[in-house]
Amino acid sequence: MPLQVNFKSSGDTMDIGEVAKRSGVPASALRYYEQRGLIASDGRRGLRRTFDPNVLERLALIALGQTAGFSLDEIAKMFGADGQPDIDRGALRTKARELDVMILRLTAMRDGLRHAAACSTPRHFECPRFRALLGQATAGSHRPKAAAPRHPTRRKAHRPPSRT
Repeated sequence: MPLQVNFKSSGDTMDIGEVAKRSGVPASALRYYEQRGLIASDGRRGLRRTFDPNVLERLALIALGQTAGFSLDEIAKMFGADGQPDIDRGALRTKARELDVMILRLTAMRDGLRHAAACSTPRHFECPRFRALLGQATAGSHRPKAAAPRHPTRRKAHRPPSRT
């Protein structure tokens, strides 16, 4: 679920319920983030924690990091001693490469599943492409393999040699 943030505050501080409502992050998660040092309350209003309105931007950055696949420990390192974002660009490039690999793997898996759903062989185990997909799954492969063998009932279209 995407984080919906309303950055406008009705006052100088917001209690935990208002932060939860504006950010879409449950109060229990806010307390956990505070315990982990990702956010900090600036006091209490009665028994309820209060937060500076800037916590909403910090929560948005945490949500973005989690969506990209960063752990909470990795996200915590994205903040400098002053609490301002201090993001290592190398870590961003590394995560982007990891996402590229994951996208390729998931795309290959999706295409294999679509093929298996539409395959005309009597049994899936007779289909070389399906068997290649099984081989990748049982090998624990996290990288897309070379193209699976062509389906036995599909032939390459004949193209006459080009004339130059």
